[in-house]
Amino acid sequence: MRALAGKNADVDPYSSFLGAGAYNHFLPAAVSHLVFRAEFYTAYTPYQPEISQGTLQAIYEYQTLICQLTGMEVGNASMYDGSSALAEAVLMAHRINGRQEVVMPLAVHPEYRMVCQTYAGKLGLRLHDVPYTDRGTTDLKEVKAALSDRTCCVVIQSPNFFGALEMLDEIAEAAHGAGALLVVAVAEPVSFGIVKSPGECGADIVVGEGQSFGNHLNFGGPYLGFFATKEAYIRSMPGRLVGQTEDKTGRTGYVLTLSTREQHIRRDKATSNICTNVGLCALAATVHLALLGRSGLRELALLNLRKTAYAKAAISKLRGHEVRFSGPTFNEFVVRSKKRTPAQVNRALLAKKIIGGLELGRFYPDLSDCLLICVTEQNSREEIDALCKAMGGGR
Repeated sequence: MRALAGKNADVDPYSSFLGAGAYNHFLPAAVSHLVFRAEFYTAYTPYQPEISQGTLQAIYEYQTLICQLTGMEVGNASMYDGSSALAEAVLMAHRINGRQEVVMPLAVHPEYRMVCQTYAGKLGLRLHDVPYTDRGTTDLKEVKAALSDRTCCVVIQSPNFFGALEMLDEIAEAAHGAGALLVVAVAEPVSFGIVKSPGECGADIVVGEGQSFGNHLNFGGPYLGFFATKEAYIRSMPGRLVGQTEDKTGRTGYVLTLSTREQHIRRDKATSNICTNVGLCALAATVHLALLGRSGLRELALLNLRKTAYAKAAISKLRGHEVRFSGPTFNEFVVRSKKRTPAQVNRALLAKKIIGGLELGRFYPDLSDCLLICVTEQNSREEIDALCKAMGGGR
């Protein structure tokens, strides 16, 4: 077993600059200490509220935190992951207005787009691709050109797959002008510490990946998807909710409410395939967010922003490399390699115990000479300097 495990490319002995939807953040020891308590670790769906108050309260707190982060009015008890949460948001928008077309920018995570295509294809929904500009952001003119009275929703990711921050206010105005909904996806929610929430920018549905809070990289999963929307759309929302109430003596209590899973009697009217919430992952995120607090989240976001700015400035000075897009970014940015292929760059980095960026040619043929580099608070200045030295051909 140790020999097999030794074949895994673990992040710990390496300096990692790989992001693209899975982020290497510091997790306080208290998260695991609380999450792995037996009463949480062995709990499943809290069908019997009278004996599940701890689990139900934890989920309720999670929902509350998600609403505070996203600026929305109601959040559910978590989804499978960010990609399926986005696909469910598209289906929800279709349920609300009955329209058949979705504006889906190419700057949305390519694997999220694939999952959406799989879900939407079953209902005959059509996805319209929208290109990105030299700033790394979605082309607003193309978004407006794609809108019509058949548009169900506009999907936008911010920070997007290239790490660029989108102009959500302008996109929301364009979408609402055509009678469509705005769905905002967020793969790196640490950005909520310093950017305006999607709800403040006019979003109707906000979804994303919550792995950055309380959850290790875990070789790609399990993760958790968060989902929030306006109260007006609550009965179209997939998954389930935990509500707060009182018992006959006036004591606070928690119960499942507006639950819509298939196993219930009216399974033909279920809104989604979400059969359970990923409770343990959501609990970890709740504990982490509670430990950080508002000021801690802002400090964490600023650490990511400043270290990325340092790395971006240093790499832009290297011979044979340049920053591909000009727009503002959060903790990821695209680097073009002029002399070596991205694969050659990554092999050279790995030889020095550095995990490099994502080779973008895998998803974007026009960016086949580019790498997506991610910098988080886990990367020290010395590690960033070592990355630059190795990318520049130094020893």
